[in-house]
Amino acid sequence: MTAVTDEKLDKQARKILRDNDRGGYTVPTSGLYPYQWNWDSMFSAWGIATFDVRRAWFEITTLLYGQWDNGMIPHIIFHKRAEGYFPGPDVWAVERVPHTSGISQPPVAATMIRSIYESDKKAGRVHMELIYGRLVSWHRWWMKNRVQDGMVAITHPWESGRDNAVDWDSAMQAVDGSNVGDYTRRDTSHVNPEMRPKKEDYDRYLALVQFSRDNGWNEKYIAEHAAFRVADVGMTFILLRACRDLLQIAADLDHDTPEIEGWIETLEAGVANHWNPEGYYDSVNLRTGEFTGSLSSGSFLCWYAGVDPPEMMSHLKAILAEVRYGVPSNDPRAETFNPLRYWRGPVWGMMNALIAIGLKDQGHTLTAERLRKDTRELIEDHGFYEYWSPVDGTPAGGRNFSWTAAIWLTWAGPHAKGGF
Repeated sequence: MTAVTDEKLDKQARKILRDNDRGGYTVPTSGLYPYQWNWDSMFSAWGIATFDVRRAWFEITTLLYGQWDNGMIPHIIFHKRAEGYFPGPDVWAVERVPHTSGISQPPVAATMIRSIYESDKKAGRVHMELIYGRLVSWHRWWMKNRVQDGMVAITHPWESGRDNAVDWDSAMQAVDGSNVGDYTRRDTSHVNPEMRPKKEDYDRYLALVQFSRDNGWNEKYIAEHAAFRVADVGMTFILLRACRDLLQIAADLDHDTPEIEGWIETLEAGVANHWNPEGYYDSVNLRTGEFTGSLSSGSFLCWYAGVDPPEMMSHLKAILAEVRYGVPSNDPRAETFNPLRYWRGPVWGMMNALIAIGLKDQGHTLTAERLRKDTRELIEDHGFYEYWSPVDGTPAGGRNFSWTAAIWLTWAGPHAKGGF
């Protein structure tokens, strides 16, 4: 590709982030996702910081404005009503302003915020001081309510950010979705239904929302009685990395660090509990104690968390030999693999980025560079899509996607720094 073409893609990425700006927060893409999503927003802030750092801090502040009193930062903040989105604020029925969902999402915030802060500490110091306590409160919420045997539990597949991943299949069989009532999905009006979760999945998703809502989003009761509770391997790795970054922020701001150091020790010990005897990191159904049997993209976030077992590199190389582009969301050798259905097989640029950044940190530079080149080629050839087929690069999901634009500017593009 020529330098002119790359420059055009830089401009297009910036335009996507500006076009998806709703006045203080960035939507993932127009139509399909009309609100502020938690981890999408942090990727957006990371990308926006490459050309407008003040706007990036505004993005961060707006997300934190939705934080609950108990410290939880929800996965969706409904700043303005967007007709046609389901399930909207009426379904979640969270009694606060702004309205939010009742679950969280992968806590990449501390990692992204540290990167933005360290790019210009002089400008960012006052912002960092103002939001530091909110980040600590969110991490404390995770550790108090969701960490079991050192692993991070999710109470809904949506919370993982990998909505219909194979990791949740066995646990979701225990969820009765037969009584959720009539509803009309809106996602399938924007995207081919063959690329989205199936109706039986959605019935169970709604059943979980209704259960938690009807019990007042009481974390203790949900932990004891909800049908679904899974230790998400990806979430454990992301929170471990986030705690390491929060520790560095705390040290830079001269705040006490023993509590954060304790969180890191707990999560480091918990990583061992994710090790499936079959020889890879796996999620765990906490209701049965059984491994989910899924070698997913979440498993390969181990390097991102600073964990580097040689067995995982062997698995990664075997999978990369099966596909053309990056790390698929599901093992392409598995019967459940579907190259175009959401988290059942497609490759996601932002997951490639996190995995590759971890690989580079651990010294696996050649493999990290392959993922970067693969992602760059996907964007150059097909555009800023939500995800693609790892087999042939077919684009899928939403177009003009914010976090895809963000990772182009920060990591994948030729003018990007290539990481945090």
